[in-house]
Amino acid sequence: MDDACRVMQFAAPRTPLVAALRPLPCPAEGQVRVRVEACGVCRTDLHVADGDLPQAHYPIVPGHEVVGVVDALGANVQAPAVGERVGVPWLGRSCGHCDFCRAGRENLCDAPEFVGCTMDGGFATHMLAHAAWCIRLEGLRAEPASLAPLLCAGLIGWRALRAAGPCRQLGLYGFGAAAHILCPMAVARGVAVHAFTRPNDVPTQAFARSLGACWAGGSDQAPPRPLDAAILFAPDGALVPVALGRVRKGGRVVCAGIHMSDIPSFAYERLWGERDVVSVANLTREDARTYFDAGGDRIETCVRTFALQDANRALQALRDGGLHGAAVIVPG
Repeated sequence: MDDACRVMQFAAPRTPLVAALRPLPCPAEGQVRVRVEACGVCRTDLHVADGDLPQAHYPIVPGHEVVGVVDALGANVQAPAVGERVGVPWLGRSCGHCDFCRAGRENLCDAPEFVGCTMDGGFATHMLAHAAWCIRLEGLRAEPASLAPLLCAGLIGWRALRAAGPCRQLGLYGFGAAAHILCPMAVARGVAVHAFTRPNDVPTQAFARSLGACWAGGSDQAPPRPLDAAILFAPDGALVPVALGRVRKGGRVVCAGIHMSDIPSFAYERLWGERDVVSVANLTREDARTYFDAGGDRIETCVRTFALQDANRALQALRDGGLHGAAVIVPG
C-alpha cells in the first residue's frame, strides 16, 4: 500500500513488538519523511523494551540507527533534499536554548527528543525526522545495512574513544556492536586493544582477535599489561571497579552505555592514583561530522540482517549475546 506505513512497536514496557499499519506520516514544519532502508538494533532498544528508560513514551516504534532516503519535506526545509540519503541517530532534536545547548553541548540538552524513545524510530518502512538533526550520508559508498550501526554503535564508540584521552593500551569491556566497530579503528591509530568478554566466551574472543585485538579474554581475567584506559560497553556496573583495577595510575574508565546496573561499593585504592571514572551521554552532530571525516564509514561492519516482521528475533539475538557484530532491520 503506497499510502501506508508498516511499523513494529512496543505498546508498553516488557511486551513484545507488535506489527501495525499506519497512514503514511506527513512531515510538519522543519521535518522530513524518510523511507527507511536499514535500521540497526542497539542495546538501548532492549532498555526501551524493558522499561529501563524513564523518558521513554509508549506506544513507541524503536530504532535509532536509521539509514534511509528522504521522500517528503515539511515547510521551510532547505536541506536535505528529496532523494538524499540520510542517517537518523539517537538525538532527534535538542532545544537550542538551554545552557548546555548554548555551550555547544547539545548531547546534554535539558529538553531533548530521542529517536525510538520519545519519538518514533526506524523499525518501520517510513518515519519522520527533524531535518536539522539528520546526518547527511550522500557520497558514502557503504551499503545502508553496513552504515546503519555506525549511527549509534560507531558514533558512541568514537565519542568514548575521545573521552578516554590519549592511550596506547585500551581495554574494551563488552565486545558487541560498538566494540567491533571501534576495535579496528583504534588499532589503525596505533592503539593496542584488549577485549574483555563474558567469561569463557571463546568464539567472541576469537572474533575480537580477528579484528585486531592484541589480547582477548574474560572480564574476570587480567590483561597482560596495565591499561591506559578502559571503555565499558557492557551495562554491568560490577565491571567498573574491575576495570579500575586494570588501569594504571592516571588512567580512565569510560562508561559508554545509556543504562547500567548499580556500581557496587569498592575499596578506595581502586580509584586512588588519580584514576578517573567518566560517562558518555548521547551524541552530537559534531560527533558525526568528525567521525565520518576520520573515515568511520570505511570500517567494515559485521551485520546480520532481519526482515521488519522478524524484529523480535533480532532483539532476542542481541539479548542472548548470540551476535558477532550488529543486527540490522531491513524493511524491504
